[in-house]
Amino acid sequence: MTTSLKRCVSMASLALLGCIAMQAQAQIYKCVSPSGSIEYTDVNRGSHCKSMDLPGAVIPAPPRRQAAPARGNVPAPVTTPGDFPRVDSAEQRARDADRRGILEDELKSETQKLAELRKEFNNGEPERRGDERNYAKYLDRVAGMRDSISRSEKNIEALKREIANIR
Repeated sequence: MTTSLKRCVSMASLALLGCIAMQAQAQIYKCVSPSGSIEYTDVNRGSHCKSMDLPGAVIPAPPRRQAAPARGNVPAPVTTPGDFPRVDSAEQRARDADRRGILEDELKSETQKLAELRKEFNNGEPERRGDERNYAKYLDRVAGMRDSISRSEKNIEALKREIANIR
């Protein structure tokens, strides 16, 4: 680098550091290592660092917030506001019955879908189609069928859990 370019970079660095110092309100140090490299930092790293006097108004940094004391893994109790809308028990039972009906319909359709997939899968040896002259295409379709069966089984398990959770 040429000397004038180094000066220009140094001046730009100082201007930038001045802006940072005004925003962060921290003391800035210029540290020159034994090899001659210059580093600007907010940490005093010993005798090779000198404090810089940067112009600008000094505004104190906001105080640090104290961390809330740990209370274990127990969550704080949740309180509902007094004006929060409430649902009477008869209405809630009706909603739960509707939900149960919807979930049972989904479970029925998912069970039928699984039965069809298993029938087509034919214990891992489905019939080859005419467009599957390439054996790799056949294997891709079989793998996709395995994935679909697995996904359908997981859906059925999840639906059964949801139905069991309804009051």
